Amino acid sequence: MVNFSNRSEKESEMLTISNSFNKFWWILPYFFALISEASAQLPKLSDSELQWLGEQIFNNECASQFECLTSWNPGERFPSLGIGHFIWYQQKQIEPFEETFPELLALFNERGIVLPDWLSGGRNANAPWNSRKQFNAQLQSSQMRELRQILATTKPVQVEFISRRLYQSINEIIKQFPTGRQQIIKDKVINLANSQTPYGLYALIDYLNFKGTGLNSRERYLKKGWGLLQVLEEMQHSNPTLENFVAAAGYVLERRVTNAPPEREEQRWLPGWKNRLQTYLPVQRTE
Repeated sequence: MVNFSNRSEKESEMLTISNSFNKFWWILPYFFALISEASAQLPKLSDSELQWLGEQIFNNECASQFECLTSWNPGERFPSLGIGHFIWYQQKQIEPFEETFPELLALFNERGIVLPDWLSGGRNANAPWNSRKQFNAQLQSSQMRELRQILATTKPVQVEFISRRLYQSINEIIKQFPTGRQQIIKDKVINLANSQTPYGLYALIDYLNFKGTGLNSRERYLKKGWGLLQVLEEMQHSNPTLENFVAAAGYVLERRVTNAPPEREEQRWLPGWKNRLQTYLPVQRTE
């Protein structure tokens, strides 16, 4: 059991990001044993590949910077926390994006990670900050430092959380297609997941963490979504290659920016989003 509630600040500062992956890998076999029958056809990543996946996502979201584990981006109405920049809302806050941080806290509880009282609410926990200004003013508070330390030393649990979202949702995503096409889409997903291991599975897992499943009817601009479902819709008649996945995702994100409310100024994020998609393609080395 990992107990963060009674750890002194000095002891917490002695923990480092680099050794955090050694703490929780024992949980992953239990996670994969829960995968449903259809999802079980997706490949499984090894421990080293899961560690690589976590570092890739941490780099995508935070450029692997410790301080970025607690962020509130300009133009957003909520903080983004952890290696996957999980969203956390205030009480009764309603936004068109899926909230994920309380679910991560619930997983921490499942894994026996004893959290301080202000984080122990699990799925019922609410963000304690009223604005980005207040959040940034408290970035160096003891509470915020404590939160970053927890997030730095639980990366394997966060990777489990990110990964299992794909395994838990992929069947429902496939069911959104006409019955006669579901097996075709399923085969495409499986082929894509097996493409250039571990990049194919990384592309699916990271995009879902990055832009959601696409199932949430609130995550729409002008009735058009931008999640994994919408990318697979764009790939219906394409070969299941990583190059085609990146092209379809790029189109979906461009459409999102075009359809977004002008006051959100989402075009400022599009270059970074497209750079992230390029990480799904293995680097081709020349002799």
